[in-house]
Amino acid sequence: MIPNPQLSVTAERIILLLQKCISQTQIHQIQAQLILHKLHSNTTVAHHFITACQNLSLLHSSLPRFFFTHLPKPHVFICNNLLRAFSHCQVPYIPYSIYSHMHNNSILPNNYTFPFLLKSLSDFKDFKQARSVHTHVIKFGHLNDIYVQNSLLNVYASCGHMGLCRQLFDEMPDKDVVSWTVLIMGYRNAGDYDDALIAFEQMQYAGLVPNHVTMVNVLGACASFGAIEMGIWIHDFIRRNRWEIDVILGTSLIDMYMKCGRIDEGLNVFRSMKENNIFAWNAVIKGLAFAKCGQEAVLWLNRMEEEGLNPDEVTLVNVLIACSHAGMVDMGKQIFRSLINGKYGFPPNAKHCACMVDLFARAGQLDEAFKFIREMPFEPTISMWGSLLAGCRAHRNLELSEFVAKKLVELEPGNSAYYVVLSNVYSEMGRWTDAAEVRELMKKKGLKKDLGSSSVESKPRDMIMNY
Repeated sequence: MIPNPQLSVTAERIILLLQKCISQTQIHQIQAQLILHKLHSNTTVAHHFITACQNLSLLHSSLPRFFFTHLPKPHVFICNNLLRAFSHCQVPYIPYSIYSHMHNNSILPNNYTFPFLLKSLSDFKDFKQARSVHTHVIKFGHLNDIYVQNSLLNVYASCGHMGLCRQLFDEMPDKDVVSWTVLIMGYRNAGDYDDALIAFEQMQYAGLVPNHVTMVNVLGACASFGAIEMGIWIHDFIRRNRWEIDVILGTSLIDMYMKCGRIDEGLNVFRSMKENNIFAWNAVIKGLAFAKCGQEAVLWLNRMEEEGLNPDEVTLVNVLIACSHAGMVDMGKQIFRSLINGKYGFPPNAKHCACMVDLFARAGQLDEAFKFIREMPFEPTISMWGSLLAGCRAHRNLELSEFVAKKLVELEPGNSAYYVVLSNVYSEMGRWTDAAEVRELMKKKGLKKDLGSSSVESKPRDMIMNY
């Protein structure tokens, strides 16, 4: 360590010890030295002490309490260091309590205080406190700081308040690539894919060059919206600018091509990548599942294992979906059996079971699907009953349709679509009185027939695909 003429020999020795510290016991010993030599108020020493605690995963409520007990009004730099450390360790409420202490003790925040605090509020989607902090940002004159503005954009986007996010964005006199990326990311996460793509076009008209994070989010919007032309343009932009296609960007390209039905282009991206991880493999297999290429999905699973990469829970969900869509019942049963026998190192979860119900139901093996639901070690979910209902309707099993539709009404009594299905089942069975009673029950509950209710039986299957 280079000697600092403004630090005492004791302070420099303690900083050196903190840099070499490897245990909680040593931290406690150094903490005692800080109190003994009254060095906890020294901003440089405090910074190293907080950093050491963070590196050793020793961040908990006692750390700010230590400073505030021995130093009721610490320097804002110490408070900011505490906020920075806690904003990165995913500990809820503590950053805001640190800020509350600052506010209550008249410690004026600066432009570094708010980004750390807002990051924590964003991570935990604390909209109420974010609104409060926003008023303080205005009060203390930091609203024109681009980093504070971007942090406010991010917290509103994370909380799903895109109206406020857009309003703040439009009021910003200057916007950088982070501002635009946060707006695009917010729209994408809110499911407003067209707005995300429009914002991306506006960003280009404004003359800003997107970065990797921007492109990953735009590609995600393209994938969900089916905007293949925009996706191809982005891929060309990446090639023209000679960007390296890393795992994150490559996986986003694969996902976009696969969801837009361009299987070959997605596979070409995968093959061109220097490095592939589990997410890239899963994107390929999920894409093949979407395209109902069951045999190819199983081949990619085998290839994945041959290359020494262990499938995870998502991989197996995607493969089972592929088997279900391709009608490969025997293969699906074989993979599920391997899952039960411990081949993959984890037991089947509820999603895997939902895939099996869908596999049997699509193939018309309704008794097998019903038996699976009764015997599995999980409580049946709405998606499982929905898959079975869709199979019953497709294969004209009215008796089982009645039973399952009643189950869904029981599970979601406020969903009008299930009443409509049950009423239709009764009508097809010639039980007109029962059908009329169901419609009358809907009236009493104030439920109206949804124009999209005829597609309700396919929705639970889509829920599985979004895993």
